Amino acid sequence: MTAKLPVIATDLSQLSLDAYIQRVNQTPILTANREKELAEAWYYKQNVEAARELVMSHLRFVVKIARNFRGYGLPLGDLIQEGNIGLMKAVKRFNPELGVRLVSFAVHWVKSEMHEYIIKNWRVVKIATTKAQRKLFFNLRKMSNRLGWNSKEEVAEVAKVLNVSTKDVEEMEMRLNGMDVAFDGDPVDDASEHAYVAPAHYLTDSSQDPALLIEKQTSADNSQESLFSALSKLDERSQDILKRRWLAERKETLQVLSAEYGVSAERIRQLEKNAMKKLKDAMS
Repeated sequence: MTAKLPVIATDLSQLSLDAYIQRVNQTPILTANREKELAEAWYYKQNVEAARELVMSHLRFVVKIARNFRGYGLPLGDLIQEGNIGLMKAVKRFNPELGVRLVSFAVHWVKSEMHEYIIKNWRVVKIATTKAQRKLFFNLRKMSNRLGWNSKEEVAEVAKVLNVSTKDVEEMEMRLNGMDVAFDGDPVDDASEHAYVAPAHYLTDSSQDPALLIEKQTSADNSQESLFSALSKLDERSQDILKRRWLAERKETLQVLSAEYGVSAERIRQLEKNAMKKLKDAMS
């Protein structure tokens, strides 16, 4: 049975963030030999204590990476916790025979968890849902030297560097600079042209009002009932002509009906016209 990594106590809501950072910075950094020894103990023997020491000795590394993402306006403590999850995933998969230090191997996992957290929480409306969009999101944020819109030359340069189209860059830039607004809420009593009005007040689809839908369906049901009631009062030939001319999926021609009933096509047309008049009178 495969051993599970220990849960590292990093609930920063119960511990001062400054105290936490001070504590992890006091944890000794492992030498290359000690790190390899611990990695082998976990990889080959599933020694949980070895894994714990590997994680604890690299928590300062997670804090350092998290500080690079503070520009997104998210709590540093939350970023650290997400990064710690990535660190534990890295330790679980680390092969001591790779010939690299754990810190080099873990950086991908730590950043990946932080990226996922930022994408999910930076805005209420998701701005990047595919792998390509996420890459563009973080690269564009890193390359932008100022807030606001870039010039056409700057957009072209960014697109060239990131190997994407200028349309992709412009679309992502629009998402980055857009702001979340509440869908509902009371309209602001302001006569100025900049007064905020919640989308709920102008995006309402009155055609989908439940009361109107029920009324519409009831009216349709009544009309259909009246139609069949009026149709049943016609003679059989008139009923057959109307059903086959108007209600059948494949409508018959006047010529076919005239051949069946042994009359002219003009006579079928007259019978159809008279039957339609009787239906209208009955339904009105």
